[in-house]
Amino acid sequence: MHQPVLVAEVLAYLAPIDGGIYVDGNLGLGGHSTRILEQCKPSGKVIGFDWDASALALAKERLAPFGERLIAVHRNFALLKETLLELGIKAVDGILLDLGLSSYQLEAGGRGFSFQGSEPLDMRMDQRGAKSAADWVNTATQEELADIFFYYGEERQARRIARFLVEERRREKIVTTDQLVRIVEGAVPRRFRPKKIHVATKVFQALRIAVNGELENLQQILQDGPELIRPGGRFCIVSFHSLEDRLVKRSFLGNPRLHVLTRRPTIPGAEEIEHNPRSRSAKLRVAEVRG
Repeated sequence: MHQPVLVAEVLAYLAPIDGGIYVDGNLGLGGHSTRILEQCKPSGKVIGFDWDASALALAKERLAPFGERLIAVHRNFALLKETLLELGIKAVDGILLDLGLSSYQLEAGGRGFSFQGSEPLDMRMDQRGAKSAADWVNTATQEELADIFFYYGEERQARRIARFLVEERRREKIVTTDQLVRIVEGAVPRRFRPKKIHVATKVFQALRIAVNGELENLQQILQDGPELIRPGGRFCIVSFHSLEDRLVKRSFLGNPRLHVLTRRPTIPGAEEIEHNPRSRSAKLRVAEVRG
């Protein structure tokens, strides 16, 4: 079961109250939303976004006891502005984004988010998306792949990995995660391999970001979000890698409507990391909308 990260810290900053309307931009399996709905009872609401249809269905089942207080939306959070317009909601009291993958997606999704086994190389959060990760690795040019690995994964061996990948796909189409892992392992000399993470971690991260347009979606809500939160409301974002964290930090600091509450990001304590090792890279940044 997925364990939501930094729950106590998120609730402390978001401060849900009865009658408030809150956005959970990554509903996942409903861990954060459950706690928000419990705290803003009896009439507070959560608008929960998720573009993963299977995860959304599970979340709706888990959160069914809250009835109409949960509004579940099969969309990416980048469409928040138009969704609120459709719902007739002018402003909300707070927005939470947890940008991490859930344990469900990593372990049970079967879409290639994890490199621990052999899965189809898909990586689309939304199965309605056009291009899968397999499409990218089999059709992008060597230069395009190198740029993806370098800029989205901050992979220093990006050009070498891209060259090996293009050479391999001439022999055989790359369609599974284990194929991609073997290519990365063959491309990166042992002396250049990271000590704390798997050698393919950054390549998988980069492909996932490219396939799903994750940074573009984040930029969109960073632009729209502050205009959709009432004065005094909070914008809370949990990121898991440096690209996201830098975007959030710069956007918060550069927006005159926002007062940054976290000069340094809030991170999990030792006890949380022990119980949920996947939380170790989480960083929470929070800003309040000025009155």
